[in-house]
Amino acid sequence: MKLKPEQIDRLYQFTRQHYVEWYDLQTELVDHLANSIEAQWEENPKISFEDALQIEFKKFGVFGFMDVVEQRQLALNKKYNLIIWKHFKAFFTIPKIIITAGIVGSTFFFLKSLLFKADVVLLIFGIIVLSFYFSIIYFSRKNKKASQLTNKKWLLKEIILGRSSLVGITYLPIQIIIHSEKVMDNPYGIFIISFLIVAMALIEYIILIEVPRKAEDYLKETYPEYALENAN
Repeated sequence: MKLKPEQIDRLYQFTRQHYVEWYDLQTELVDHLANSIEAQWEENPKISFEDALQIEFKKFGVFGFMDVVEQRQLALNKKYNLIIWKHFKAFFTIPKIIITAGIVGSTFFFLKSLLFKADVVLLIFGIIVLSFYFSIIYFSRKNKKASQLTNKKWLLKEIILGRSSLVGITYLPIQIIIHSEKVMDNPYGIFIISFLIVAMALIEYIILIEVPRKAEDYLKETYPEYALENAN
């Protein structure tokens, strides 16, 4: 016995009721539940749909779908971090490495020539951190509006446009700023600061521009159903 369309809709509703917000994860769970319920019907055709659903849901334990959601979030966050790393490494290949090295060198000589180096470093890192946070707010609101129009949320898309897993990088400049006066006392320290400034700027460029620009490709690659819905 196969599930009817209205029963499939009920499974989607059931996953939403149990705090699964994302359509891609809902679909995975619906497929799993549907196959399990149909397997139950093969053994006991008299069992009702709702009873079979509750039997399957109990197998997920006291936390319900939360463990599945957490595992999927970890997996997609790892995938996203690998995407960032792939784009970052691209800047250390010829000819981009020459340009990157040139920017690091220019930053080094610029900082070396200043009298109030620590204040300038503080200002630069402050601009990077603030622009990072403001962009998170902007893209998160943009993604929320898009989700409301389609009534579907995609977990990887939310990660790409939300970047919540990478907010922690903004704590790095704070630590550098605290010790900036000592670091700026010698050329090696100035070079390290120059490299970190360029590295952070590159990461921010990748997070804010490079990856979002290719978000559709990554989503279609990850979700076959997303590719079908956005074939045009």
